[in-house]
Amino acid sequence: MKEKRGRVTRDGIRIHEPEDFAGMHKAGRLAAQLLDEVIPMVKPGVRTGELDAYITRRVEEEGAISATIGYRGYQHGSCISVNHVVCHGIPGDKRLKDGDILNIDITVIVDGWYGDTSRMYVAGRPSRKAERLMQVTHDALMKGIEAVKPGNTFGDIGHAIQAYVEAHRMSVVRDFCGHGLGRVFHAPPNVLHYGRPGTGPMLEEGMFFTIEPMVNLGGPETKVLADGWTAVTRDRSLSAQYEHSIGVTAEGAEIFTLSPAGKFHPTWEA
Repeated sequence: MKEKRGRVTRDGIRIHEPEDFAGMHKAGRLAAQLLDEVIPMVKPGVRTGELDAYITRRVEEEGAISATIGYRGYQHGSCISVNHVVCHGIPGDKRLKDGDILNIDITVIVDGWYGDTSRMYVAGRPSRKAERLMQVTHDALMKGIEAVKPGNTFGDIGHAIQAYVEAHRMSVVRDFCGHGLGRVFHAPPNVLHYGRPGTGPMLEEGMFFTIEPMVNLGGPETKVLADGWTAVTRDRSLSAQYEHSIGVTAEGAEIFTLSPAGKFHPTWEA
């Protein structure tokens, strides 16, 4: 479905109407709710395909549509990326092992609006380096969101993320980025997770887009496997990602994909 509401900037970015925020909140909440629901299922021995089957069934039960099933030939309701897989991991027969970290990424369509979000999970207990990686990645996303306000630029978002990550001696993936969305899955702008302050299009109230930094413990280089989807770190280092869909308001950013259970960030028992 193509967007028709609101105006489009000279950079091709759609400016949505105030009433459009409600639709994005509804879609974003469902996506976040489903990611909450799978938390107790993520444990050693579970197949990634089992997690995907649950998500796919629940999307249907909620009367929503999976945006990923059928997208460019993809046939799953989620992407599940384990350990050194950066993004677009294909669910299957792989069983999780103790200490594995994984990103689960889903996009649902509710009443024509797209809710897109991902977060990190742990099977068992993470290593200290994995825990630190996930913390830095989560905090980098929030630094990027803090940079969102009318008058700032997309370069300000990227710079905030990059500076934070590199201060912790980790690297930002450059081969993938966030994107505009609304009544379409992907639209302008490309939201880079690195950059220089004051560069790129200016943020305006009514813009909808994702911020979804991918952070590696090693170098930023990636490669896509022969399946055409799975992206991995070239040096086999661990990778993590967090993603929110947001809308720009007069005051800053409104997050559409907040966890209803307050569990967007994984917590572990001492």
